[in-house]
Amino acid sequence: MEWLDLPFAKNAQGIVQLPGSKSISNRILLLAALAEGTTQIHDLLASDDTARMLDALTKLGVSVTQTGKNAYCITGERGTFPVTNADLFLGNAGTAFRPLVAVLSLMQGHYRLSGVSRMHERPIADLVDALRQFGSNITYLGNPGFPPLEIKPADSRIKSDTISVSVKGDVSSQFLTGLLMALPLSGKDSFINVSGTLISQPYIELTLAQMQCFGVRVEHINWQKFMIPARQDYYSPGHISIEGDASSASYFLAAGAIGHGPVRVQGVGRDSAQGDIRFAAALEMMGAHISMGENWIEASSAEANRSGKFLHGIDLDCNHIPDAAMTLAVTALFAEGTTTLRNIASWRLKETDRLAAMSNELRKLGATVEEAVDYLRITPPVHGLTPHAAIDTYDDHRMAMCFALASLGVPVRINDPDCVAKTFPDYFEIFSQIAHPE
Repeated sequence: MEWLDLPFAKNAQGIVQLPGSKSISNRILLLAALAEGTTQIHDLLASDDTARMLDALTKLGVSVTQTGKNAYCITGERGTFPVTNADLFLGNAGTAFRPLVAVLSLMQGHYRLSGVSRMHERPIADLVDALRQFGSNITYLGNPGFPPLEIKPADSRIKSDTISVSVKGDVSSQFLTGLLMALPLSGKDSFINVSGTLISQPYIELTLAQMQCFGVRVEHINWQKFMIPARQDYYSPGHISIEGDASSASYFLAAGAIGHGPVRVQGVGRDSAQGDIRFAAALEMMGAHISMGENWIEASSAEANRSGKFLHGIDLDCNHIPDAAMTLAVTALFAEGTTTLRNIASWRLKETDRLAAMSNELRKLGATVEEAVDYLRITPPVHGLTPHAAIDTYDDHRMAMCFALASLGVPVRINDPDCVAKTFPDYFEIFSQIAHPE
């Protein structure tokens, strides 16, 4: 589909069953493949990103059987994949590409990993440099510092009793996630030192939680030094269910806050390990009414202020919610006053340069936008949003999903809506069920 026209929706109300978390899904798939035993996975996200991971694991010789809708049986390979020579195409799935690079660098095999053109523009040098510190044999096949990559058997096995490695923390938390998931395969005491500020800390908390489900314990000091004790192996927990995606929840919760609501999302709740659960607190700061249960969150509008607005602008450090912060940027169009989103430099290294893309598209709707290296400042238009804007999505699923919210103010066109297949193929169908036209 080349475009999708969304009519003006007067309000938003309803209940949404969330798809499985992308971040958890791809972590669980890889850990299950590395574990001893068979893992029955339920509620796996059905998306392009998870399809890339499933395809890669199959090519690496892992037994993958679909047992039902969004359900799979993975027979683990106890830390070593059977296939030692493979070409893996991973699309634009960072949650598959980065951890697989780290894991395969310890496999003593010959692998080539590539993706779409945008993946080849996303830096990976910090991870490669860290892996080379303990002897990994990785070569750039294109531009230095970027995929595609070739991994060959290391020149020699790690001879020391311990591994100590440093990695930058201020580019992508996926680099640290890859190291954490891979180093237990070495069988040695491993130490990871993070230099600089660790961004997206909740994603590392998520990684540690999933590793613990498979029996591997990691200690840390203030999220700057991580210690993985030796002789820990991954063991299957038997059955595991993927909770709903907190990042995907943000669009529907924002719709409830903008469009009066209530909108309830089911599949994720107050005890979630996902960092983007904190998006609900950000909405509350903007004036929304939020309630939570064990497995649900609900958002609705509070009373309108004197200017008739239900929300107000905020100034927020978004280090802990980099993906969901994009939803806040569009929500800011409906708030009184200016919203400033800080500490979002990592947006520039995602599926597109999200800082530039977000700035461009917000302006189409009439907003005044100040774009800087690591922050975005949004002032909504005084006389309402510009109707019938054609929003470009830059082959970025989150751009498409975020800007659907604009239809709660004016009719809007979303170009290339099919890009949502990366994480949420039926997003627009579900959005239309809670966004009600006049």
